[in-house]
Amino acid sequence: MQLRQRHVNFLYFARQIIEKIFFFSGLYGEKGILPAHTQLPNLNYPKQCFFDKLTVLCFSSYFGLNTAYMMELLALTGTVLSFIGMVWKSWCTATFYFFLWGSYLSLYQVGQTFLWFQWDILLLEVGFLTILVAPVSRRGWSEYRPRNLVTMWLLRWALFRLMFASGVVKLQSDCPSWWGLTALTVHYESQCIPTPLAWYFHQLPVWWNKLCIVATFLIEIPVPFLFFSPVRSHRIFACYSQILLQVMIVFTGNYNFFNLLTLTLCLSLMDDVHLGYQHVKDLSFGFISYVKNTCSWVFKWIGYGILAYYTMAYFSLRVTPEGTIESAIAFSRGDFDAWMSRAVPLSIAIGAFSLLITVAEALTSALFEVRGCLDKFGVFTTTFVYSAMAISLFGISLVPYTVLDRPSNQRVWPIFHHWYEYTSDIHLTSAYGLFRRMTGVGGRPEVVLEGALYLDGPWREYEFPYKPGSVDRLPPFVAPHQPRVDWQLWFAALGTYNQNPWLISLAHRLLSGQPDVVALLDPSSPWRDSPPKYIKATKYIYHYANFAEGASGMWWKRQVDGDYLPIFTVDHAPLVEYLRKIGTIGTMDIPATNQPLQQLLDIIRSFLTAMDPELLVWSLFVSACILIWTKRNAVPTIVKGVYRPRNKGGRWDQSQK
Repeated sequence: MQLRQRHVNFLYFARQIIEKIFFFSGLYGEKGILPAHTQLPNLNYPKQCFFDKLTVLCFSSYFGLNTAYMMELLALTGTVLSFIGMVWKSWCTATFYFFLWGSYLSLYQVGQTFLWFQWDILLLEVGFLTILVAPVSRRGWSEYRPRNLVTMWLLRWALFRLMFASGVVKLQSDCPSWWGLTALTVHYESQCIPTPLAWYFHQLPVWWNKLCIVATFLIEIPVPFLFFSPVRSHRIFACYSQILLQVMIVFTGNYNFFNLLTLTLCLSLMDDVHLGYQHVKDLSFGFISYVKNTCSWVFKWIGYGILAYYTMAYFSLRVTPEGTIESAIAFSRGDFDAWMSRAVPLSIAIGAFSLLITVAEALTSALFEVRGCLDKFGVFTTTFVYSAMAISLFGISLVPYTVLDRPSNQRVWPIFHHWYEYTSDIHLTSAYGLFRRMTGVGGRPEVVLEGALYLDGPWREYEFPYKPGSVDRLPPFVAPHQPRVDWQLWFAALGTYNQNPWLISLAHRLLSGQPDVVALLDPSSPWRDSPPKYIKATKYIYHYANFAEGASGMWWKRQVDGDYLPIFTVDHAPLVEYLRKIGTIGTMDIPATNQPLQQLLDIIRSFLTAMDPELLVWSLFVSACILIWTKRNAVPTIVKGVYRPRNKGGRWDQSQK
């Protein structure tokens, strides 16, 4: 559990230092793309503002800061605490995680379109669960807590909902690419920000990519049911299957902290024995031990056999004379809908039964394995309370989960619907389903902004640091950082500029030469020193270059698909009127009166922005890991006056006794 909680600390750490401190002013400042203070209309009445928006940013005036500076202060505080929590586990209490969760929720509430991603709400859900997993006090680390069984089960249920939903929505969307098993032939090219390896994976043969889609469906749809299998090897197998999928996604795509968060959730499928924190001896003997091992072996291979049989049958796997493996979906949409009408209720029943067994095990452990009447009463009562909370959260989670099957959603108890609506603002649980439809089948659409000093040109393209632009630029590795503007430009290309008002605001800020917004551009981009007089946007269709073209330094090919954004000037009357109407310009934030604190934040920001975001976060993460290793291995431990060094696993070296 210590390992799992440190991973969550890293995720909070990465999110807050990278995506907030670096780009607060450009995204959310008073002259940023989407000023945050416009989301807090009652700033002059902090208490009313807080109850309306549930964000501590409402109390900015108490610190003498405006909204953007308060966001930076909140992020910096969360970053420092997250780093401390990674290194010193005794800090990781429920109160500690409550602050981290509350600070991220506060930032999310004003994040607008730049924070409306599934991984943001997933981090909020998992962040709240860490409050339940963590001990109430720092002294609680040394206590035996049966409630851990229940709280860790909630993380497993969250992982199940995430993966199962992500698998089935691909087929429910009727996307021809998913049903034809051809999604990966375009995914590596069309995803938001590919990695350099994605270019090489794109060159793989079609039959291999189709087989990888089959593996994806297998890992995301049937394998998650093994999360609740009584056979331990099934859970370990399911865990490593999910890890394999997430690692492959990390290699080929920049999905910020999402894959790291999913990998952290996968640890809920492992026990302390598998992680090396505990050794358990089998106390059974003779015939009982033989029967136990035989039953475990039989059920293990029955499960694997069923999984292999239906994979072969439903995807028509066959080996060709050329040595390739052909595959095709062998069921219809009607068959799949009929299966879903049974699978969703079955998964709820399995989850409910597993939770009840876990609760019973935890309460029994609290009742019979804790000595002393007072301690027994305290541990049992605490376990009972956490069990009741777990059952409530399970019931609330059924409301968004059952959107996968309408009849099942209608059968969820009304009280759970009511609780879900009541808590929806703080995202205790949410609906998930990633990569529902495959975009970019005919090529990757991309919006390219261009500026000019004269109406007839020459037009020079703006370059952003991570999105495809110049065809000779190598796709980067950028995770766990998510460059929000680069990502949103990918989404903007899928629609029109009328559907993306933030893009109009971006164009106006670039025309006016706002330094914080210009800082979001790549250092090689033109117009960084002085803004153009005119700006427009053109839509291109990008394709990966082939091997021959790649050898000459070309990573992309592109062709013009048409105009995207009409030509604007900074004083274009309809543009200015529109931005005033949506509140991007013409609104004032509360004044910042705490000049010393404001200057300190400016100094810290200037220091941090001198480094690449992804390099900074990994440097700090490695530093924390080194400190953890140093604490565990370099510091001698004295027990009853006897010096005993620790071995590499952190356990007593028995040979020294």
